[in-house]
Amino acid sequence: MPFAPNFPVMLRTEDGVRIDAAHTPSARTDVGIVVAHGFTGSWRERTARRIVHVLSGYGGVIAFDFRGHGRSGGETTVGDLEILDVEAAVRHARVIGYSKVAVVGFSMGAAVAVRHAGLRGGVDAVVAVSGPARWYYRGTKPMRQVHWAIERPVGRWAARVAKRTRIARGEWDPVPMPPHEAAGLIAPVPLLIVHGDADAFFPLDHARQLYDGAKEPKELWIEPGFGHAESAATPELVRRIGKWISSNFS
Repeated sequence: MPFAPNFPVMLRTEDGVRIDAAHTPSARTDVGIVVAHGFTGSWRERTARRIVHVLSGYGGVIAFDFRGHGRSGGETTVGDLEILDVEAAVRHARVIGYSKVAVVGFSMGAAVAVRHAGLRGGVDAVVAVSGPARWYYRGTKPMRQVHWAIERPVGRWAARVAKRTRIARGEWDPVPMPPHEAAGLIAPVPLLIVHGDADAFFPLDHARQLYDGAKEPKELWIEPGFGHAESAATPELVRRIGKWISSNFS
């Protein structure tokens, strides 16, 4: 089955970064869904396009590449300034006429979606899939590899060459509010946390810490056998997320 058609969009953030994006319209014209990918991802990847295709059954979709990723400008700060990228996508969704806007984030995008909703607001629902609750986690081999890519010059070079991901040098200053604290600022906007018990990057305690940090209305889905983020998300799971969004906008 072919993917739903998308229309390229170039956004600009408050700090002047160009963001490569696409709009996929839907038969439901009042709901906009912003999709935020994981670290080294892109809206142009097949896994992301498959998710957009399914979600377009529940609202128009704005998918984009974070700064430092793909065809977007700038360098990634791995979860800090990326809230401005989400803000640009949410603002565009409003400008083109969506009265209700949900943000669905995966992995790093989940952390950014939670932080954006808590610190900036202006959204009507938030979904965090496979997201970290706290920074600097190195308890799994994949996350130790991620930190190698971020912190070492050869790692940043490899990410740029292999994944078209440009990573900013240096440490955070100041350290941004962690997702589990930002989660407490989202209410009364509904928050859905989705996490797999087979996630190789972040164990379930991250999902539970996010959930415990949030206030009602909130939901936690622990998915048996689900791995990590976009690559593991089945169409059935994405449809359930779409239905959850619709249930909050009915």
